Amino acid sequence: MRVLSTAFALALTSALLGAAPAHAATGEVVVFTTEFEDLLRYPDPVSGSCTALPPTAHVLVNLTDAEVSMHAGRGCFGPGAVVAPDRGWHAPPSGMFSFSVA
Repeated sequence: MRVLSTAFALALTSALLGAAPAHAATGEVVVFTTEFEDLLRYPDPVSGSCTALPPTAHVLVNLTDAEVSMHAGRGCFGPGAVVAPDRGWHAPPSGMFSFSVA
């Protein structure tokens, strides 16, 4: 039994360590907030990362080569609206949105 447990632990560790590392999307995600603030730029966002948008965020533009998801919530939980490369999405100013990269 102990040998079986050890073998399972080794297999699990190998699977976790052998997983492909996260890669970065090429390009940037740009967020427009207000006419009085500079554009926010998120260059080469890492796949699987979650970024909370500021309270004044208004429009997100995906200028990367990967899909970006807009989430209604600050923690990227649940499904999000998919924003394809070279597309944008409206985010009502509230401070309650985030985005993640596929």
